[in-house]
Amino acid sequence: MRELQAAAKALSDPSRIRALMALQGGELCVCQIIELLGLAPSTVSKHMAVLSQAGLVETRKEGRWVYYRLGGQSGSPAAGAIEWARGALADDEQIRKDAKAIRAIKRIDKKKLCARYGRA
Repeated sequence: MRELQAAAKALSDPSRIRALMALQGGELCVCQIIELLGLAPSTVSKHMAVLSQAGLVETRKEGRWVYYRLGGQSGSPAAGAIEWARGALADDEQIRKDAKAIRAIKRIDKKKLCARYGRA
């Protein structure tokens, strides 16, 4: 029950939902997520920590950079929550705009992008 509660809590914030859905296209650096959401780095880090604690995302560190990807082992509440969110938001205008924005953000040199946020 705790896993389901954690997933529900994680999905209760629009910024966390946007970040989660942005990861559908693959792994992203935290700076790319910051750029997408337009929030302070500390705020994005807190949002990503909630998603991580719920098992919705997984992290890896490479030097000073932190990367996120979708989590949720098959059959877990987290995996079910991700699939539910995908289905519920398949035609959402904001999620479509974010997908387009992420494609543009991925074309920005990561070192330059992360330097904007003091993470290079």
